[in-house]
Amino acid sequence: MSRRRSFLIAAGILGGAVVLAAVMIALRPDPPLREPGSQAPFVTTAPATARDGAIPVYSAGTVRPRAEIDVAAQINGKVASVAPAFLSGGRVSEGEVLFRIDDADYLNRVQQARANVAAQLVALLQAEEEARIARAEYEGFLRRRADAAPPGEASPLTLREPQLAAARAALARDSAALADAELALARTEVRAPFSGIVRTEMVDVGQFVAAGQGVGRLYADDAVEVVVPLSDADAALIPDLWMLDAGDDDASVEATVMAEYGEGVYAWSGYVDRAEAALDEQTRTIDVVVRVPEPFAGGRATSPEGDGAEMEDGSSGPPLLVGQFVEVRIAGAAPERYFTVPRSALRTGNEIWALRQDTLVTIVPVGVLQRADELVYVTGALAEGQAVVLSGLQFATEGMVVRTSADGPG
Repeated sequence: MSRRRSFLIAAGILGGAVVLAAVMIALRPDPPLREPGSQAPFVTTAPATARDGAIPVYSAGTVRPRAEIDVAAQINGKVASVAPAFLSGGRVSEGEVLFRIDDADYLNRVQQARANVAAQLVALLQAEEEARIARAEYEGFLRRRADAAPPGEASPLTLREPQLAAARAALARDSAALADAELALARTEVRAPFSGIVRTEMVDVGQFVAAGQGVGRLYADDAVEVVVPLSDADAALIPDLWMLDAGDDDASVEATVMAEYGEGVYAWSGYVDRAEAALDEQTRTIDVVVRVPEPFAGGRATSPEGDGAEMEDGSSGPPLLVGQFVEVRIAGAAPERYFTVPRSALRTGNEIWALRQDTLVTIVPVGVLQRADELVYVTGALAEGQAVVLSGLQFATEGMVVRTSADGPG
């Protein structure tokens, strides 16, 4: 009896559990319905920016002097004095005496040459007087023989013409010797041919120097040059490049030279002076020469992008030094309308994948005007602010649906 009762109790518990489970299943809420995620690829975009004005052409190069010479004496002698500014790094003015050579010997030569000229002047006066007397005697002889047959033409020696010519030649010879002596005396002072900076100096008082012996180097400080290599595509953007006249200060193609100094970036204004008339055989590029006037006037503080801003404290910036590596931005051609887009937006075949209606891809062929480090300057059927695809697609078709950050990643 007890076994039967236990069985019934167990069966009741089991049945109750089944009924309870069935009730719970029947009363459970339906799960929320979720739409399946979009299969359209997710892309990153950036806006295209419409611009006008000059397209910048970027390059880099090393600063070199506009003019640089070896300083040397034109005569031999012992150095008597050296100018205080004639030291490495010193600045000298045009016509300033750099050093002097002992002039005692050259003064003596001038005195000797002047004495010779004075003696030849006396000899010339004597020869002229003798020639005059000879001419007068011959004319008197002709008058006395007026009734006789003509005696014929007088000999030049009779009229003392060769002696007069010799006296004149001797005076000219000694006058030239005097001019040479005075010129040598003037050359005992070695002067700067232009205002500049002393690059090297190797002369001291008491040193003997020979004619033509270099004792230093001097470069002009009124302007420096930067030779920048450009591809033919970049060179084609510079207006009238092959029409520029070298040394023309009124050149219309502006350029900006930028260099780092300490923790800042400084800029100097310049212009395109000329282009070399041959390609570089190694790089197949065109060397364009940018000239910067007054490099020691001090640069102006600027951003790395080159949009200049004057120094806030009004102090002068550093000079543009010879040998310094600089970046150069040249004002190129100025089309009526063009666009800048990030460099990653430009695809193979000079195409840009732009968006229309915010989600549909349209393939836009473009003409590439200039490639910079981060931007590309292009022309084509783009609109101001139109989104262009930067990443997220390996290939694209016209009208392809995509998602952007505005749509959310899901």
